[in-house]
Amino acid sequence: MPNLKELSAKKVRLTGGHRMCAGCGAPMVVNWILKALKDDEKAVISNATGCLEVSTCLYPYTAWKDSWIHTAFENAAATVSGAEACYRAFQRKGKVNDTYKFIAFGGDGGTYDIGLQSLSGAMERGHDMLYVCYDNGAYMNTGIQRSSATPYGADTTTSPAGKVIPGKQQFRKDLTEIMVGHNIPYVAQSVPVIPGTKYMFDLYNKAEKAFSIKGAKFMNVLTPCPRGWRCDTATELDVIKAAVETCFWPLYEVENGVYKLNYKPAEKKPITEWLKLQGRFKHLFKPENEHIIAKIQEEVDRRWERLLELCGEK
Repeated sequence: MPNLKELSAKKVRLTGGHRMCAGCGAPMVVNWILKALKDDEKAVISNATGCLEVSTCLYPYTAWKDSWIHTAFENAAATVSGAEACYRAFQRKGKVNDTYKFIAFGGDGGTYDIGLQSLSGAMERGHDMLYVCYDNGAYMNTGIQRSSATPYGADTTTSPAGKVIPGKQQFRKDLTEIMVGHNIPYVAQSVPVIPGTKYMFDLYNKAEKAFSIKGAKFMNVLTPCPRGWRCDTATELDVIKAAVETCFWPLYEVENGVYKLNYKPAEKKPITEWLKLQGRFKHLFKPENEHIIAKIQEEVDRRWERLLELCGEK
């Protein structure tokens, strides 16, 4: 287990004073990912358009202490893969000796949807980079529109819960498994640091491992958005914890094709324990929508059983 005192002494690479919403999970994810870098390592960071980008770089100020590139929604992975290729060329010519790590951050809109093509290309080419998706389940920056990461039944501005349609009608895309299908060295699914849990340092440990592996890496991190999820900032980590304990968001990693389950709840909780904590699902608890909750539970169980089999846990 990492030493908290030592971690607190590591240099801060994303400063305070940015304009992210109070309680936003994205800065939590970024800070712990960057904390996994060694202090003598430099980073080149590409950031897809989204909440994280627009709120951490309001001209002429920036919250980033490393080299940082704002890209369009669709090309964060392509941009940082080009920087990584340039770095390798400079190394061959003896023009650069410093150690650099190449990282891309994107929300689910810029990763699952708009940026999927450039992400897939960068992973297939095998660039020595880490792509981190902070998945908050919708296009939160532009008004909480549904994305392909939005859970089934969720109420968003483009999948509104009403008399005709009770929220989003499709199950979320399993992007983590899509990345596994690229046969890259490392893929992981994680959550922000939650004190007091057995998986408190899951995110940090996986980031540290990713930086130690050469080649293309991908991490998918469930990230709270109090405004979009309609939950209290004081209890948002309880929502994340419930996602893990209900197995909606399992913690696992795939290293060179080998699956490993990082946490298995002693008692798997029903999906209602996660749904009831978020206002975007409140309509599902009406009597006429009980069948939707049953359908969500069935899908969560199916995906969980498949993962247990892949991890050799059955």
